[in-house]
Amino acid sequence: MSSRSLRTERTAAPAAWLRAALSTALSSLGAVAVALLLGALIIVVSGDDAVAAYRALFTGAFGGVKPLAETLVAAIPLIFGGLAFAVAYRAGLFNIGIEGQMVFGGLVAGIFGAIDLGLPAVAHLPIALAAAALAGGLWGALPGLMKARFGAHEVITTIMLNYVAFRVSTYLIGRDDLVRVVNPSLQATDAARPEARLPRLIDGTRLHAGLIAALLAAAILWYLLFRTTLGYRLRAVGLSRGAAAYAGFSWGRTVVLAMLMSGILGGLGGASETLGLQGRYYNVSSGYGFTAIAVGLVGRNHPAGVILAGLLFGALSSGATRMQNTAGTSKDLVQVLIGLVILSIAAFSAVERLQSRRRAASTARRATAGDRASGVAVEPELEAGTPPPAI
Repeated sequence: MSSRSLRTERTAAPAAWLRAALSTALSSLGAVAVALLLGALIIVVSGDDAVAAYRALFTGAFGGVKPLAETLVAAIPLIFGGLAFAVAYRAGLFNIGIEGQMVFGGLVAGIFGAIDLGLPAVAHLPIALAAAALAGGLWGALPGLMKARFGAHEVITTIMLNYVAFRVSTYLIGRDDLVRVVNPSLQATDAARPEARLPRLIDGTRLHAGLIAALLAAAILWYLLFRTTLGYRLRAVGLSRGAAAYAGFSWGRTVVLAMLMSGILGGLGGASETLGLQGRYYNVSSGYGFTAIAVGLVGRNHPAGVILAGLLFGALSSGATRMQNTAGTSKDLVQVLIGLVILSIAAFSAVERLQSRRRAASTARRATAGDRASGVAVEPELEAGTPPPAI
C-alpha cells in the first residue's frame, strides 16, 4: 500500500507541484517584505534613516567578497539547524533541543579533531564529522525514544536535555585529567589538527567547506523526504498518526528515526563551527540552535526553503555591524527584524490555512448539493459538513 501511494505521489502532475511551490515562495517573500516594512517604520519612529540603515545592512551582507563570505559563514550552522528542525517537524515533532545537539556535536568534533590519529585528512576529517554526527544523533534520538516508549512530550524533554548538554560540556572541558585534549583555562578543546579542519573555500576569508556540506545535506534530505519510502513514512506520521498506523507504519520507530536524523544534522552543524570556523570547540553556547527553529519555520520546513531562510538570517547577522557603524542604527534591530519575519510568516500561514479550510468547506457543500440533486441519500454528518465518526 505504501509503495503504491509513493508511486502515485511521484507521478503527480508537475504543474500542480510547481504551483504549490510558487505559492509558498511568494507567501514567504511577502511575509519578509512585510517584516522589512514594519522594521523601516520602527527605524523612522526611533529617529533614524530607514533607507540608510537598510542600505548599510545590504552592503554589509553582500557588498563584496568578504561581506558575502561572512553571510555564508553565518548561514552554515543555521542551515544545518534549520534542516534538523524541518525533518523533525515533518514527522509531527517540535525539536527545541537543536542547541544541545549542536553542543554535543561540536564538543565531540573538537575532541576527535584535536587527537592525533596519525591519519591523513581524507580519513581524519570524515572520522571527526562522523563522530559528531553520531553524538548529535544519539542526543536527538533520546527524547524520541522517551516519547515513543513513555509518551514524554518532546518539547519538554528537548529543553531539559539542552541544559544537560551544557553541563556535560562544562564538566568535560574542565577535566584535562579525564579528556587529555582540553584546556580548562581557555574553556575549550585543544586546537584541531590541520588534517581534521574543514578547508577554506576562498583565501583571505573565513568561508569554509562546511557550506558544501550544508548544501549536500539539504539535497540528501530533500531526496529522502520526497523521493523515498522512508520520507513518505515520516511525512505520513506527521500528517496523521492514525492514517499512518492504518497504512502499517510504526509510529514509535518513525518518531525515534526522525529525532535521530534531526540530531545528526544538529551535530553536523556544531561540527561545522568547531572544525570549520573556530578551529576548536569553545564551551560557549552560540544560540544557533534556537535561531535554527525560526529558520526552519521561515523556510516552511522544506530543504530549499531552509537554505534561503538560512541565507536571509545570515545576511541579517553579518550586515548588522555595518548598519550600526555606518547608519548609526542599533544592530539589535536585527533581532527585531527576525521577530517580525517570524510573526509575518505565522500570520501568512494562518491566512492560508483559513483559506484552505474555506475552500474545503465550499467543495463539501457543492458535493452535498450535487448529491441532493441526483437523489443520492446524504448522511447527516456529511450534510453538516463534518466527517463521520471513525470506525
